[in-house]
Amino acid sequence: MHNQDPGTVKQAMKAQVVSALSTVLDPELCLDIVELCLVYYIDIKDHDVRVEMTMTTPACPLNSYCSQAIERAIRRWLPEVLHCEIEIVWQPQWDASMMSQEAKRQMGWR
Repeated sequence: MHNQDPGTVKQAMKAQVVSALSTVLDPELCLDIVELCLVYYIDIKDHDVRVEMTMTTPACPLNSYCSQAIERAIRRWLPEVLHCEIEIVWQPQWDASMMSQEAKRQMGWR
């Protein structure tokens, strides 16, 4: 990869991170966190990945579980990642209208 444009490499890594995150299901809704639009920001610097995300509710007791599942998924898809930081944020506050059309369809919304 040393001859590739760094921007292209970063975009490819970001796509892999999104693919990895798509394998992580919200345990209560059984939909992936990407379709639920819980992931707000992904930053990649060298071999470090930082993800900002939220939960469906601030009272959700599964913060730790989700953070660990996300890190495992990223490391499985991108074994070259050295440091993986998952930050749970509460702004903007998530609501169901933020879900993708596919997630809404899977939940039976029209």
